[in-house]
Amino acid sequence: MAKKTPQSEHSKTNDQWVQRTHEMIRLKGKSKRTADAYTREVRIMGKWLGKDLFTATHNDVREYALYRIHDCELGGSSVRIMISGLKHLFVDVLERNWVILNQLGAKREMTLPVVLNKQQVHSIIAHADSLCHQTYLQTVYTCGLRLSEALNITVHNIDGDKGQLHVRHGKGGKDRYVPLTHDTYLKLQAYWRTHRNPELLFPALGRGGVKGHTAKRPMPTQTVQEGLKRALAAAGIGKKGVTIHTLRHCYATHLLEAGVNVHAIQRLLGHSDLKTTLRYFHITDTGAQDVAALLRKTLSWS
Repeated sequence: MAKKTPQSEHSKTNDQWVQRTHEMIRLKGKSKRTADAYTREVRIMGKWLGKDLFTATHNDVREYALYRIHDCELGGSSVRIMISGLKHLFVDVLERNWVILNQLGAKREMTLPVVLNKQQVHSIIAHADSLCHQTYLQTVYTCGLRLSEALNITVHNIDGDKGQLHVRHGKGGKDRYVPLTHDTYLKLQAYWRTHRNPELLFPALGRGGVKGHTAKRPMPTQTVQEGLKRALAAAGIGKKGVTIHTLRHCYATHLLEAGVNVHAIQRLLGHSDLKTTLRYFHITDTGAQDVAALLRKTLSWS
């Protein structure tokens, strides 16, 4: 461990630098989940470096980046998280405008998400082992929600008369409205009656499930993830890579297959960039079939 100088800034522990970076990211309007991901890289670098991050050099950053990219074999998205974490620490907190921080980059990979057919999705939901998990999974799928978006639904976000759900503070802090099917609305009502929390639809129930009414926080993400794993096993679906987010991918793909306009799907998913939505065309051949049918009809000689 390198000897630290007596100056006050140098005496900061790496945990304190992690905290300072986390606070800076939140001040910029990023979510806690994003801040946690970015500062994880700061914490990893502190352990790898073996000394106070304040004493890190330009070359230390270069060597660490090479270690994470080559030795740890990070994928493109993980590399971008690493770069963002380092920039928030060294540029925003430590005010080190090193050239290396602007040279770091990661190639964007075109990876296709795992998608299930409708029968598989319905089977997973039907095999969920509690009304809580069944309601949560059905809401994620029928509304195309992200994991945290569904967990943070409140009773005030539901409009049964209009048949819509107000998704508040989605990715990027954006709000949006999505259609709420009548079946899902009834399921949400039935589950809410089991705990009657005045705010949350999916409150943390606590041991024995008796704290739902007074809970101030939603269920932990681990709870719903484990619930999905059990439902997958019970439904006999062994496809790898299925997560809560897979249900959102299924929602988008199934809407596309049903003929919903891609711009409408973009709005429903809350995508800023249409390119993100267009990747679902690579999962289904519905679009190609439609084009082929249209060409035959338009260009036929008969």
